[in-house]
Amino acid sequence: MDQPSSILTRWLAGASPTDADWQALMATELADQRRANAWGIRDDTVRSALRRRWHLLQQLALEHRQIPVPHGSLTDLLPWLWFLWLPLTLWLVEARQRLNRPLIQGILGGQGSGKTTLTRVLQQLLTLVGQHGVTLSIDDLYKTYADRQILRQQDPRLIWRGPPGTHDIELGLRTLQQLRQAPPDAAIPIPRFDKSAHGGEGDRISPEWVSQVDIVLFEGWFVGARPVDPAQIATAPWPIETEADRQFAADMNQRLRDYLPLWEQLDQLMVLYPEDYRLSQQWRRQAEQAMKADGKSGMADDTVDQFVEYFWRALHPALFIEPLCHRREWVDLVVEIRADRTLKAVYAP
Repeated sequence: MDQPSSILTRWLAGASPTDADWQALMATELADQRRANAWGIRDDTVRSALRRRWHLLQQLALEHRQIPVPHGSLTDLLPWLWFLWLPLTLWLVEARQRLNRPLIQGILGGQGSGKTTLTRVLQQLLTLVGQHGVTLSIDDLYKTYADRQILRQQDPRLIWRGPPGTHDIELGLRTLQQLRQAPPDAAIPIPRFDKSAHGGEGDRISPEWVSQVDIVLFEGWFVGARPVDPAQIATAPWPIETEADRQFAADMNQRLRDYLPLWEQLDQLMVLYPEDYRLSQQWRRQAEQAMKADGKSGMADDTVDQFVEYFWRALHPALFIEPLCHRREWVDLVVEIRADRTLKAVYAP
């Protein structure tokens, strides 16, 4: 029996699906019960679900759309395309159809987990099914440069933007509420942030005006994360080691409460989670090295390590993200990623 990748490669090359192809793909789909459950696939619906997926793949090929990924060919990425990106697109469309307004989809993932790539791919695929997707990052909600300078004077521990307290929560609430409630033809300003301004300190820039929005992809490294029992901070993992580290973590945990009204605007939340959270550091190093190889400015490895560890001291993944992967009341979909960036698992908690 052919493997899914070989079947899909032949299909993309112009081969027509055979009954043997369908049987092989249906067997593969149903063999992973957790993933099938996440997409709502059962024995009696698997054929129709895969045909919808195939039609979207065919449309992608016919229109010669380029999948906006930083590396790899479409053939290399077929497992991601077939088992995540295509069904996720259809899943989002179905969720949108159940509402009488735009869908607000939260995407939580640590550094290097692929949030930016995912949102770019989804925007491309959503256009193929006639849906207008817009991306909003938690980074777009940073306070202005001037406000962050004042904030740093008040709390010198906030040496980098990013932790709770460095965002304009009211701006985020106003934006998501407008997207939820505005008439379809109303123009809505989406905040945007230029990280290169002020020598890398970053600052807010003119908003992007959008209308006719169907799906909002709201992504960020702690989007949807919730405060934990303060007692957990006392036994937090490395790099929370000193009393000062624990106090910083406790303060960030408290500030996270201010973000809960923002998370209440989410209709759904998905989590991108590496099989080992420490991979984020390795992946961020690789990204910076690739930037330098392209002639762009990038951080040295030791700076990357300090940068990532700073975020772990603020909201440690083992305390704030990993537990969410098992909380059905807050998370709708979990995507686990292996060290080699292949897809490990897709499931609903």
